[in-house]
Amino acid sequence: QVQLVESGGGLVQAGGSLRLSCVASGRTFSIYAMGWFRQAPGKEREFVVGISWGGDSIYYADSVKGRFTISRDNAKKLVYLQMNSLKPEDTAVYYCAADPTGRGVSSRDFRSWGQGTQVTVSS
Repeated sequence: QVQLVESGGGLVQAGGSLRLSCVASGRTFSIYAMGWFRQAPGKEREFVVGISWGGDSIYYADSVKGRFTISRDNAKKLVYLQMNSLKPEDTAVYYCAADPTGRGVSSRDFRSWGQGTQVTVSS
């Protein structure tokens, strides 16, 4: 099992930036693909971005492409989500997730989840 803890959420004005962090523990981190999901009240959880275990294969949802950047530091067991040009529709609880297949391509492969961190973007 992998335990994940997110941090870095907060309140920001539209057009601003936030950097989310996720620290992993419990098992070997580097073999897992990692990703970020988000969920707004009354909506289903949405895939945001995934990154393969080696960091050389990344997929972004169209809604965040060009604005968000994922990165990982396997030595420190950390994954980051840099969010720029934030919009009110980005408001959600953001979850870090782990994919034991190592691919980070399919949302169905993510099995471990953090507790989430709230991101609120005001107009």
